[in-house]
Order: sequence, then structure tokens, then C-alpha cells
Amino acid sequence: MWCWIRRQLGFDPPHQTETRTIYIANRFPQSGLYTPQKFIDNRIISSKSPECNSQPHILEPLVLPLPQENMFQYTVWNFVPKTLFEQFRRVANFYFLIIFLVQLMIDTPTSPITSGLPLFFVITVTAIKQGYEDWLRHNSDNEVNGAPVYVVRSGGLVKTRSKNVRVGDIVRVAKDEIFPADLVLLSSDRLDGSCHVTTASLDGETNLKTHVAVPETAVLQTVASLDTLEAVIECHQPEADLYRFTGQMMITQQLEEILRPLGPESLLLRGARLKNTKEIFGVAVYTGMETKMALNYKSKSQKRSAVEKSMNTFLIIYLIILIAEAIISTILKYSWQAEEKWDEPWYNQKTEHQRNSSKILRFISDFLAFLVLYNFIIPISLYVTVEMQKFLGSFFIGWDLDLYHEESDQKAQVNTSDLNEELGQVEYVFTDKTGTLTENEMQFRECSINGIKYQESNGRLVSEGPTPDSSEGPFYRNSLSHLNNLSHLTTSSSFGTSLENEIELIKKHDLFFKAVSLCHTVQISNVQTDGIGDGPWQSSLAPSQLEYYASSPDEKALVEAAARIGIVFIGNSEDTMEVKTLGKLERYKLLHVLEFDSDRRRMSVIVQAPSGEKFLFAKGAESSVLPKCIGGEIETTRIHVDEFALKGLRTLCIAYRQLTSKEYEDIDRRLFEARTALQQREEKLADVFQFIEKDLVLLGATAVEDRLQDKVPETIEALRMAGIKVWVLTGDKHETAVSVSLSCGHFHRTMNILELTNQKSDSECAEQLRQLARRIEEDHVIQHGLVVDGTSLSLALREHEKLFMDVCRNCSAVLCCRMAPLQKAKVIRLIKISPEKPITLAVGDGANDVSMIQEAHVGIGIMGKEGRQAARNSDYAIARFKFLSKLLFVHGHFYYIRIATLVQYFFYKNVCFITPQFLYQFYCLFSQQTLYDSVYLTLYNICFTSLPILVYSLLEQHIDPHILQNKPTLYRDISKNRQLSIKTFLYWTILGFSHAFIFFFGSCFLMGKDISLLGNGQMFGNWTFGTLVFTVMVITVTVKMALETHFWTWINHFVTWGSIIFYFVFSFFYGGILWPFLGSQNMYFVFIQLLSSGSAWFAIILMVVTCLFLDIVKKVFDRQLHPTNTEKAQMYSNTVALSDEFIALQPLSRARNQLSKLSLLKQIQVSSAWTPCAVSQKEKQRAHLLEECWNE
Repeated sequence: MWCWIRRQLGFDPPHQTETRTIYIANRFPQSGLYTPQKFIDNRIISSKSPECNSQPHILEPLVLPLPQENMFQYTVWNFVPKTLFEQFRRVANFYFLIIFLVQLMIDTPTSPITSGLPLFFVITVTAIKQGYEDWLRHNSDNEVNGAPVYVVRSGGLVKTRSKNVRVGDIVRVAKDEIFPADLVLLSSDRLDGSCHVTTASLDGETNLKTHVAVPETAVLQTVASLDTLEAVIECHQPEADLYRFTGQMMITQQLEEILRPLGPESLLLRGARLKNTKEIFGVAVYTGMETKMALNYKSKSQKRSAVEKSMNTFLIIYLIILIAEAIISTILKYSWQAEEKWDEPWYNQKTEHQRNSSKILRFISDFLAFLVLYNFIIPISLYVTVEMQKFLGSFFIGWDLDLYHEESDQKAQVNTSDLNEELGQVEYVFTDKTGTLTENEMQFRECSINGIKYQESNGRLVSEGPTPDSSEGPFYRNSLSHLNNLSHLTTSSSFGTSLENEIELIKKHDLFFKAVSLCHTVQISNVQTDGIGDGPWQSSLAPSQLEYYASSPDEKALVEAAARIGIVFIGNSEDTMEVKTLGKLERYKLLHVLEFDSDRRRMSVIVQAPSGEKFLFAKGAESSVLPKCIGGEIETTRIHVDEFALKGLRTLCIAYRQLTSKEYEDIDRRLFEARTALQQREEKLADVFQFIEKDLVLLGATAVEDRLQDKVPETIEALRMAGIKVWVLTGDKHETAVSVSLSCGHFHRTMNILELTNQKSDSECAEQLRQLARRIEEDHVIQHGLVVDGTSLSLALREHEKLFMDVCRNCSAVLCCRMAPLQKAKVIRLIKISPEKPITLAVGDGANDVSMIQEAHVGIGIMGKEGRQAARNSDYAIARFKFLSKLLFVHGHFYYIRIATLVQYFFYKNVCFITPQFLYQFYCLFSQQTLYDSVYLTLYNICFTSLPILVYSLLEQHIDPHILQNKPTLYRDISKNRQLSIKTFLYWTILGFSHAFIFFFGSCFLMGKDISLLGNGQMFGNWTFGTLVFTVMVITVTVKMALETHFWTWINHFVTWGSIIFYFVFSFFYGGILWPFLGSQNMYFVFIQLLSSGSAWFAIILMVVTCLFLDIVKKVFDRQLHPTNTEKAQMYSNTVALSDEFIALQPLSRARNQLSKLSLLKQIQVSSAWTPCAVSQKEKQRAHLLEECWNE
């Protein structure tokens, strides 16, 4: 029973073995005892997944994850307990629960409703929000789970619902349909059993991926033939990795068992869509919440903003103040009651039980009573308001048209609203290079073939030197499509003129571009392939008609370049790759593909040429290919690769190896053994790949250009001016990375570039770091830049973290090249845990950037061309790097100012609220008499003072957004959490105490002994005095919020003045109409009687003015004597606005003259933001222009 309860609550996941055995079509063995494994059904239950999201369409599950507080499962049975558990994990909610229970158990001065109602309101609102989102997910689940699916059962196709698909069922999927479960491909309408799918809803990649069936099942293309299939699949239990699948299929044919390996190329993922294929049949291996799509509903590690940490610190401080006030009041009460006349006055005689009760218990009871009386100093509604502010405020990022990219039709996305204010606190930006700073649109530019460098020009390869039109020039090669005519070939004397040399040279070039055309995973556009069928259909297509799709932009650029040169890849047919060379169609049999991985940094294919020769073609980074080469122009090519890298080009080396029949048989056997292994398949394949990819002959190298995105240099310069250090973390080689850093402005030409590269040992690395530290101290250079490679970084992080960090802190820009994904995360973590604890932000666009995005305080995903893994796992997603400036300098600035003011204001108004209650105890002998009516206690934070601060926190713009973006130095004013510093916190707290003293003692002084307050000579009573204090307080704290507001809209006016009006209307209604229906009639006619006195109105106005006058005087003196940069910018923007108003009143000729001056003035302001060294001159010119404008 207990196990069942725990499983229902989601605490105990079901036990699983390491592998699963699947009988296709659920044909279990008839002989012997066999107990089938149990698998879950095919229902997608997003509301039961801790990592699910709330968007309505389940097939795009990873774009907008839920906030962390909503990431738990709900069922009918566990909704209430789990909701309560999550809510009372919060300190403030748990505290108010304790206070509520104390009020129920002992005699306290206030009703339990005063604590219970706000607590109930907070929990109810949150539970309704979470329950509604869960209900939406249930509806979405029902829509998906009820989708029609066709399965093969009893020799025919049966229509059923998606949720009824079982592991082992054979499922038919038609063109453009979505796979209902994770299927192993059995057959398709193609003879080779292949099909094309797109996984855009899973990883954002729009390219077509090819999947193939094993040969024995590929021929089973009808329902009848599939019904005769006897096969068993054994595979690993489900895992979240989309690109990993290990299994094997045992097929029984004519009493013979055939074993075939299964890999990722055989698995069709749920959520992917079938393309270019009429229909396929597949067997379900993972269903429901065990599909890879469901397992990838990942929750990111919880991130807490600096504001949240400050808020918790302030809560602790106020909790200490609360406990101190309760202790002081309790001690003073017993000190006062030490005198007998006050211990038991004649009008309040004790009972016998009270006289005999324990003094310790009475002391504890009184302490708890005072704790209840003062408990409102802790603002329970703060959490709700902060949540609403973050949630509603996050919509403004998505609505910002300046963050909308028209070309890709992409707007900014907010995946978590918990970190909005953290965008205003960033001190370090870590960015990827490819696809983040660059467009990730590759263009083939140069290559090196057999030790000779070439550039592409109009589809021709031109060697270094003058163009072919010139009579001079060392070498010129025409398009390879014309190489059969040797009159088009001109060579220098260094190559001779013999026909043999020319033919040998042609063969080298031909082999190079054939390697480029064959060693890839590129697909042809579905427009060309759709409906053509099998066979050599592609031969009729011209190269210009072909459109390539590739998962890597580099591959696409290289295949397109080879087509322009004359060797055209025109597609796959069954197990062959078709290439048209010099107009002649050639078919190469594709024997094996050695897939690319980040450890090897290369990929290879083994093909059989039309002549029967077998070749291994390999391509990859020069660091992974050149060490494997034993022939070719290795050293010359290495030099050329370095030269390409210095130009900022991305390089790949191309090599080949001719295989003998014996070598191929050995390779084929080793690959089969590794690919059919169920245990440690990846490790065994890696060993086999290393065995195969050796003794290569180098053919050459390619160089493609990835141009910078728009406004990248300006954005990096703006970040630097804002006081943010920019680090570039890339996997590119040293020279390429440095060149791009220089071109994008990350490194300046005048910057002193330091290098920590090619370190071989710990001692060597430590010595180099010491030398760099000495150079930084000795060189009188303003800015230093540091270049680190991956191997040196590993050594530095192993033993010399402190020394490495000391060097990095003194560098304004750091470039880390040859970085592995985990190294990126380690670097960010090193900065995060440094003594300064800076706020970090990571920007990336690819799957290799996910680790650093999740490690940083704030993760930004670029919605680029490397899929959507980064955007999916990020906190925010933008289309271009240039949008980062608006996101930080405007949205980050606004969000931080808004929430910082919100937090401080909440504590301020609660100090104003409770301090008079504490002071009142000195006048009532610490009898725990409450100053305010219980309704006022309950509604103060919920109704009377809640809306003005909420609207302020959503709409406030204390300075013009254009000025914030054009003057990045203003970002420094809010850095290091300055608006929530102890100094600012103490100011707001002291302000609250001072206003509270004015409320209380001002009321006492002005009205305490005045017998003329009422026309009949009666004095004010307890409730009238408390109502007077409460009225002054509500007006003061509301007008205080108005003084903090710079950006007024009709909504601000409505909620600010409407809150005061609502208080008056409610008080009239409560004291004059509702009293007959209430159990307590303390407030009957009190408010009406109070406001009937002219002295009361005078006192209210006088105290409100007194409170706010001191605050206004302080603000004026601070702005005049010690203005911040932000305040200067506010005054400047106000000056320009006034000037514009004056222009509207001037004659047209004078207006034009002034308008030109003001336009120049604005240009000067923007210019000064980008050139600090010229500020003094610009300021003089600006002052002169302002003086002229004001005089006119």
C-alpha cells in the first residue's frame, strides 16, 4: 500500500533492467515459460512530467519551459498535497502558517483571519494558476493521445488512437505525418528501405535526415508480408539523448537467424515528421513518457537572481527586527506589571487559573502574542507581487519590435521570467563565435590542393597571383568541367610542360573534389526527389536545379563549391552515391559511414569506385587529420591552413586512403562486431574508427568564410563601455579565432595581446602565467587581451586557478580557442565562484553551447542555423547577437530598477504600517491592544497599497529607452546590485521608521488632548485615533510611490489616485453600511465622524506634507550636488523635451534654426557615449548650444 501511494505521488519510479526485448508484432514464444516485459502505454502526460512545459502544442515541447516553481507533477490525487508542499517550502509562507496556527491556539490580540486570509489568498492564487496550467496541459495531452494511428494487427491495418499503441506494434505512417512513438524503421515505399524525416520540432534542424531499414525487412512493403515477419529487437532502455540508440535485430528466415545492428539511423523519433516518402512501417520500441521527446522535457538547474538573494537577506533582517520588538514588548510588559497596581488593576481582575499558571508559559504566550501583533512587518504579498511582476513583465521582451528579426520571422522568447532583473546586473559575457558572432552562412573562398593555393572566382579556381586576363601569373586553373581540354590549362615553368605532369595534377584535383562531393551527409531538396522514385533519376537534373540540405553549413558550402567547379553530387540511390564528373555520371557504392563526433573531430566514408577500387575519404580539423597522414604535401598544407586561419576562414583538411580487399574485409568485420555490440558500443566504435582512419594521404584543405553578423563590433564596444567584460569561447583554431576577434572588435589593434598556448606541462603553464602577470604589471598599456587554447586551459584550471584568474581579471578581453563544450562550462563556473561573485551571461547557438548556457547566471540562446538546442535550453532566446544591447541596456536596466524599487518599497510601507502598532503599546501598558481594525490589517497589503507598486513595476521608465541604449555607461549605475545595497536598504528602512514616528506622534500631538475635535466636545477614542494614523499612512505611502514614478500613463494615474479614493469609499461603506451584518461594531460611524472634523483634515494634510517634504528636499539636494549619470541623463532628456515644446510655439524660421541645433546636440550626446575621450570638448559644445537654445 505504501509503495502504491509513493508511486502515485511520483516519488518511486518503476525499476528497469538495462535492456529490453521486443517481439515484433508482439509474437511471443509459444514454447516454454516466458514472462513478457512490461512497458508503459503510449500516453503523453505532460502534466506528470517534472520537466514539462505549458505551451499548448505538445509537439514543440522544448521552447518555453515552465518556471521552476511549477516543475512538479499533478494528478487528481496529489494536486492538493503537492501544491501545499511547494507553497510552504517558502520561508514567508511557512512563517505566516505558523503565525496563523499560533492565533488559533492561544488568545492573541488579532483575529486569525488577519493572517489566515492573506495566506489563503496567496496560496489560492498560486494554486489556481498552477491548476489552470495543468488543466491546459491535460487538454493538450488528450488531443495528442487521441490522434488516429494505423497499426498492423491480425493481418490487416487497424485504426486506433495514439494512446493505444503498444511496444512491439507495427505502425504505418504516411507522408507528412508525425511519428506517434519511437519506431525502428522496418520498410518504406523505396526499394532500399530508406526514408527522409525532419526533426524541426525536436531540435530545430530543418534539414532532411536519412534513415534506413535493415535489408531483410526493407523488402517487406505490404501489410501481408509484414504479418509474416518473425523478429526480435534487443535494445537499451530509453535515454534522453536524441542522437544515441544502441540495439540489434534478430530475424528468423527459413529457420535461420540473422543478426543486424541497429543505430540512430534506424530510429524514427516521436515528434519528427516523415518527408519525401509515401509511407513507412516501423515497430514501436519506446512509447509514451519513455520516448526521447518526452525524456527531453528537461528542467534546467534552478537559478536565483541577485535581487532574490537580497530579498531573502532583507527578510531575515526584518524577522530579527520583529523578534526584537516582540522580546522588548514582552520584557517591558513584565517590568511594568512588577508594580501590583498595574499587575491586577481593579477593572481587570485575574481569574484563579491565571494566578496559578506558570510564569514561563505566560511569558512564552505573551511573546507569541506580540509576535502575532507585529507579524505584518514581514510582507506576505511581496512574493505574489514579485511573481506577477516577473511573469507579466516578461511579455514586454516578446512584444519589443526592436528585438524582432524580420528575415527569419523570429521574435525574442522568454523561457524563464525569474531572471528578468538579472539582465541588468551582468558583469561578464561569454559568447560562442560561430553562429553567434557570425552568420553561420558558409561561403567557399579558398583551398589548397597538392600544396598549391587557389581562390574561387566565378566558378573557377584561380591560383595566387594576377588574374587569368593578365599575361603574367604563376598558375591558372579553369573549371574542372573543362579539364578535358588542356588548352584551358596554363602552368608556370616550375611545373614543367610535360603531359604526364599535367595529367597527374588533374587527377589530384579530381580526387580532391570527388572526396569533397562524397564525404558528407548532404541531402537533395525534396522538390527534386519527391515522387521520382528509385533509380538513376538524378542524372537528368542540371547542377543549377539542385538544392542541398545539410546539418552542417560547412558541408553544404563545400558540396556546392564542388558542383560549381564541375564535380556535382546529384543524390543517393539505394546504397550508391551519384556524382556527375565532366558530364559523365559515376556511381559510387557507399559501403560505410564513419560519423563525425566531437572527440575525433572528423568524419569518413568508405566507397567503392566504378572501377571496383575501394577508398576511404576523410575530412576534419587539421589537428585531427594531419597527424593521421603519411603522404601528400603535409607541411605546405599546414602553412596554407594557418594562412587561411589568419584571414578568419574556417578550415578543413581532406585526405584519403586506398584500401585493398584484405584490408576492407578486416575493416568490415571489425565494424560489424562493434556495431552489433550491446555493451560499450560507442567505445568499441571509437577504437575501430581510430584503427581505420590511419595511414592517410593528404589531398589538401578547404577554407570557407563565415561573415560577421550585423552590428557585432558596435555591440561588443557597447558592452565594454557598460563595464562588461567579453570572453569569446570557441572551438576554432587559434589563428581563426584571433582573426575574427580582431574583425569584430573584441580585440583592438592597439591592445596588448597576451598568449597562453601550446603548454605541455603544469610547470611550463605556471611559469608562463607568472610571465604574463609580470608583463601586465610592467607594460603601461591601458588594455590587455588574453588568448588561451584548450590544452593550456586544462593545465591552468588543474593546479593554477588563482594565478590564471589574476591574469584574466587584468585583461579586458579574453579569447579561449579549441574549447570543448564542458571546458566552456568550467570556465564560467570558475568566474562564478571567484571572490567577487560576478554575474555571468552566456550566449550561444548550438548544442555544444548548452552546457555553458545552463552554467551561467543568465543563458541567452541565439535562434540560428545549428538547430534550437541552445535556444531551447536557454533562459532567453534572441535571433541576433546585436539584440543583446537592447536586452541588457534597456530591458535589463528597467527590470532591475523596477523590482529593486518594488522590494524596497514593500519593506518601507510595512515598517510604516507596524511601527505605530509597536509605539502604541507604550500607551496601553503593553496590553497587546491593536491600533488598527482587523479589516484594515487584512486589506492594507492586499487592496489599499498593492496596485500602485505593481503598475510601477510593470510600466516605469525612469529614463528614455533610446538614451539607455545609446549611452551604455548608464549601465554602470546599476551594476553590482547597487539599488539593493545595504546603504539603500537602510535609507528606505529609516525612512519608514521616520514616517511611522510622524504618523503616530503627530497624531498624538495634534489631536491627543484637543477637546474641540467634535462639535459635542467629545474626544476621539481608540479606533478613531487608529483610523487617523491609518488614513495618513495610506495617503503617504501612495503619494510616496507617485514621487518615485517618472513615467506616467493613464494606468498610473488610475491606480494611484484610485487607491486613495477606494480607501475612502470602502471606509465609508464599511463604517456606515456593513456594520449591522458584522459581529464586531468597533468601526461603526468612526470614519465618518473622523472626517467630519476640520482639525482631522488639517492634521492629515500637515502630516502627509511633513513626511514627504523631507524626502523631496533630500532628492533635490542629491540631484543638484551629487547627481548620478542616470540623473544627469534624466535632466538632459527633460531639457530636450522642454526645448521641443518651446519650438512648437516659435515662428517657423526660428523653430528650424533651433531644431537644427537640438539635432546637433543629440548627435553630440550619442557621439560622446561612444567616445569617452572626447567628452570634455563635447560637453562644452553642448553647454554652448543649450545656452543658445534657452536664450532664444
